[in-house]
Amino acid sequence: MPVYDYVVVGGGTAGSVIASRLTEDPDVTVAVIEGGPSDLDRDEVLTLRRWLGLLGGELDYEYTTTEQPRGNSHILHSRAKVLGGCSSHNTLISFKPLPSDWDEWAAAGAAGWGAEEMDPYFGKLRNNIVRVAKKDQNQIATDWIEATKTALGVPEVVGFNDQPFEEGVGFFDLSYHPETNKRSSASVAYLHPHMEAGDRPNLTLMLETWAHKLELDGTAAKGVHVRTKDGEEVYVEAAREVLVCAGAVDTPRLLMHSGIGPKRDLEALGIPCVLDLPGVGENLLDHPESVIVWETDGPIPDNSAMDSDAGLFVKRDPEHKGPDLMFHFYQIPFTDNPERLGYERPEHGVSMTPNIPKSRSRGRLYLTSADPEVKPALDFRYFERDENGVDYDGDTLVDGIKLARRIAQAEPFAKWLKREVFPGPDVTDDAEISELVRKAAHTVYHPAGTCKMGAADDQLAVVDPELKIRGLSGIRIADASVFPTMPAVNPMLGVLMVGEKCADLLHKAPTQGGDA
Repeated sequence: MPVYDYVVVGGGTAGSVIASRLTEDPDVTVAVIEGGPSDLDRDEVLTLRRWLGLLGGELDYEYTTTEQPRGNSHILHSRAKVLGGCSSHNTLISFKPLPSDWDEWAAAGAAGWGAEEMDPYFGKLRNNIVRVAKKDQNQIATDWIEATKTALGVPEVVGFNDQPFEEGVGFFDLSYHPETNKRSSASVAYLHPHMEAGDRPNLTLMLETWAHKLELDGTAAKGVHVRTKDGEEVYVEAAREVLVCAGAVDTPRLLMHSGIGPKRDLEALGIPCVLDLPGVGENLLDHPESVIVWETDGPIPDNSAMDSDAGLFVKRDPEHKGPDLMFHFYQIPFTDNPERLGYERPEHGVSMTPNIPKSRSRGRLYLTSADPEVKPALDFRYFERDENGVDYDGDTLVDGIKLARRIAQAEPFAKWLKREVFPGPDVTDDAEISELVRKAAHTVYHPAGTCKMGAADDQLAVVDPELKIRGLSGIRIADASVFPTMPAVNPMLGVLMVGEKCADLLHKAPTQGGDA
């Protein structure tokens, strides 16, 4: 039975950070349990512009959603099955969460996680965070930025991470190496230097190994039961702590299969409940978005960092803290969902994706079987009306389509466009727009919140502000599942900062086993 000081479940965005930081001390041993293979020397993973080819492939867990009465029931929620997790899979759009995002966490009971306390962790990140390089600044994206400034009167932002913003348009900051178009993912930035140098003998990577149950001794977490790619069952013990970093889907899944979660649900499946924690799997968050597609008048220039290099933030409600509508600008016709509705993909085209920074949907993740191999059910409850019958999220998308059309009429962007493909120029009624864009809605792959952090009196809080699971010792969670609320911006840097803060908390913790 292998024993390590710390066992990290999940070698993804936060797990890579924590494993790297803990093993800076040569006297500390760490094992990382990662379900996927290494990303070293895998060009299809490391080349940023090849990200679309990873979706639905062998390195994707491919989670689906339950029936969504007012949304799209056909969304594939890609989750990465590779070292580096979703930072090895996504577009690496890199935003420091806004001060209002962190302060919202503190107000929600995450004491010590306000903007002032969290800001220093941005400076600790090892990723190469840079603005889309000049050579990658596609001319149509450049013209789109100019047209957006004209049409909407928003400022251009050069460096979204330089200072907090509420509105603005510009090229994104990305975690990449522009000279090679290679990722600066969590694994590349935090693990590869040591994997290549062989200078961390105290770090063990257990790849293609799947954690399926936590070992508990009363209320103390002791280790993890894992299955290797050859089917061998192994128990890995943690002398100090187990750190669960498996993400917003697989972290609550592991907890529930270990008997930690809503008692009634677990017992209905025949899983003995060890700790009744009703919040496990609740508060499922996302950034829903839809799409408007144009055919362009011929091909567009080929240079790009990853085909969605620019974006826009708008603040419609002056009372709202931060932006309340966001767009990615795709230099490709993004038509997967419109095609299912009968629309045809143009040979050449571009898209804008109206996105809801602060979605009011609150979904739920739950088990449907006691078999750990069976995927959990994800019910995002997209576009459900509130108690007053208002669909804030759907209305936000309608506003987005209208703003996008204004941009499409402004030069120098308008000269590129031949026609609107989806929803189509004849679709002008709000109810009709809403119906179509909800049916064609998709995800930006930002599930979060399913083991949320909160105060002691919050019945649905799963972890406390030190990331410790309520009612257990020797175990913490550090990944997007602990988000109490969703940042207005793409959350990857937020997850990295959670990893850095977790490492900090561990360095300050006592060293004896279950009390750590």
